[in-house]
Amino acid sequence: MKLAKLGDGPEIFHTIQGEGISAGMPAVFIRASRCNLHCVWCDTDYTWNFTGTRWRHEKDAQPGYAKFEKTQVTIEMEPAEIARRVLEYPCSRVVLTGGEPLLQQAEFLKVLELLRAERPDLQCEVETNGTQLPSEAFAAAVNQFNVSPKLANSGMAADLRLNAGVMNFFAKSNKAWFKFVIASHDDLLEVLDLTKQWALPLERVLLMPEGRTANRLDENATWLAEQCKQHGMRFSDRLHIRLWGERRGV
Repeated sequence: MKLAKLGDGPEIFHTIQGEGISAGMPAVFIRASRCNLHCVWCDTDYTWNFTGTRWRHEKDAQPGYAKFEKTQVTIEMEPAEIARRVLEYPCSRVVLTGGEPLLQQAEFLKVLELLRAERPDLQCEVETNGTQLPSEAFAAAVNQFNVSPKLANSGMAADLRLNAGVMNFFAKSNKAWFKFVIASHDDLLEVLDLTKQWALPLERVLLMPEGRTANRLDENATWLAEQCKQHGMRFSDRLHIRLWGERRGV
């Protein structure tokens, strides 16, 4: 399996969930490398923005920023070794994130089988961009899908970032929650159109302010919370940003 590399090992870490419906819950995160999308504001660009690719990123103008050497930010690991590392932590919740973890769903299914052999009560969340359809077996093994469809602010064409068939699947699933990153009123209008298009249950839609710092989050939080009240949707903060900023592995 291809995981993001952190230091000399994989990006597997014990923390609290910072976003979504289970924010505040202790969890072990496993960060997959590779993504089928390339959002211009992505904060895990080391999982896809490799040397030789043509994708642009908002950090391109920053002095010293460069695309990543694939071998330096990726580590190969077998499912059994991943499960062993997760079991070192006294935690019964695991979050598969990325990148896009559904690109390796068959391998992650093996990881979950190994984990539940030791911890039958283990809860699994999957953070996905909503473009990849889970297999029947993988969907059955996951307790919660945190689906985050990308908006026009991602810098990608709609036919890349939106998959009607996949979203229709998640819209009918009682395991799915839908999280949208909002930076402007135009983003909100786009979300309202998508919720109608896919018949998303509004009580399962979360709006999250865009921001990599607490100050930036605060700029968007107040008006967005009011919009959540008005439209019957949930507000999601970014608790990990408030606690640790952009630090990795915490």
